[in-house]
Amino acid sequence: MKALTANRLLDGETVFWNQGEWATRFADAQHFDDPAAAEAAEAHAKSQQTVVVDPYLIDLVESEGLWAPLSYRERLRALGPTNHLHH
Repeated sequence: MKALTANRLLDGETVFWNQGEWATRFADAQHFDDPAAAEAAEAHAKSQQTVVVDPYLIDLVESEGLWAPLSYRERLRALGPTNHLHH
């Protein structure tokens, strides 16, 4: 299973692909079990250079009935910390 992630160009916030739109919450990320569909979404996202920076696919793992990013780096990007100015 995979998800598509990037950083929003406007403010650097981590975003996740969901049915043609970028969502700020990992919980809203679209999950791809078809590699061709995942690559097609990635190709479309890469054409949005004025919206996001460096979109790429991440691996997901099922954990306690939910999906989570496999790598520590991606878990941090998905779940925090954030880049809000009040921190």
